[in-house]
Amino acid sequence: MSGLADAGIRCMMMRGGTSKGLYFLADDLPPDPAERDALLLAVMGSGHPMQVDGVGGAHPLASKVAVVSRSRRDDADVDYLFLQLGVDSPTITDRQNCGNILAAVGPFAVERGLIPAGPQTTTTRIRMVNSDSVVTAVFRTPGCVPEYAGTASIAGVPGTAAPIVLRFTDTAGSTTGSLLPTGNLRDVIDGTEVTCVDNGMPVVVARAADLGITGYEPVAQLASDEKLADRIQALRLTAGKLMGLGDVTSLSVPKTTLVSASRDGGAICTRTFIPVKLHDSIGVLGAVSVVTALLAGGTGAELASFPSSDGHVVDVEHPSGHLQVEVNLDTSSDPPRVLSAGSVRTARKLFDGTVYPSAALAR
Repeated sequence: MSGLADAGIRCMMMRGGTSKGLYFLADDLPPDPAERDALLLAVMGSGHPMQVDGVGGAHPLASKVAVVSRSRRDDADVDYLFLQLGVDSPTITDRQNCGNILAAVGPFAVERGLIPAGPQTTTTRIRMVNSDSVVTAVFRTPGCVPEYAGTASIAGVPGTAAPIVLRFTDTAGSTTGSLLPTGNLRDVIDGTEVTCVDNGMPVVVARAADLGITGYEPVAQLASDEKLADRIQALRLTAGKLMGLGDVTSLSVPKTTLVSASRDGGAICTRTFIPVKLHDSIGVLGAVSVVTALLAGGTGAELASFPSSDGHVVDVEHPSGHLQVEVNLDTSSDPPRVLSAGSVRTARKLFDGTVYPSAALAR
């Protein structure tokens, strides 16, 4: 381990969607998971609220890692393992996916020579190791080089960039094994009605009003509400057990999303907590799960205003703006059956080089 700390590790930092993370080739990291995790925590500087001795961004959305390799499966081109690292505590977990960090995996795979690039666009199949499901990513590669500049905009990210189209398959029950892991469309936890859903991300959906807020409050106001944080933590701890996740005290899942009626032309307004820290926006797979719960008639469905067209694109409002996701659900079956899901994201390469972990932490 000390050798890697001294020599450094090849690393690329990328923005994927509204998150930022470190991207590594699996071959550049220790093969032993325990050694790998210790090294990554040291690289990120986890265990300090500012991650001052590492390259972490002092926020859960900027304390993420993608480990990428060629896939050995016939139905995928590359494997992507997502790791969520703690900030003020030295924790690391693979118990969830991340659809935002996923957005940059395709371009990273081209950058590292794992897959060939097309002359204009590249389509690649990415196996999300965390859930053993496959997503198809389509992104621009004019001249067989990833293009990051473009005209697509996503809320929560300044400026514009090239679009990356993600199409998900087999996301239902990605972590828990079931779309509705409690076996119910609606449950009551400590007097609060919720829907526990897992369509790519385990999420507890509740009405904002049932927790004493409007759901339109700005981030700073909700972030300082300690009573709300306590209620959300109690809610998700119980939900975690009901969802078969066990004791989720140290996990970032399930996430909790509070919903209220839209007020900016979207289908629903959301406030999402990871696990009790308010998200400035909403994650891709988290939004897919929330929309799935609402389309299925779960908690808060009466608040939603879905488009009347034949399309399945749903506009989700969040503190930073809007996120559009596509969910095609067969509600005639019991439980509902997920036919497809997708989203448009953007990504950008931030730096490519060598990162040096703290030798004191990488033990």
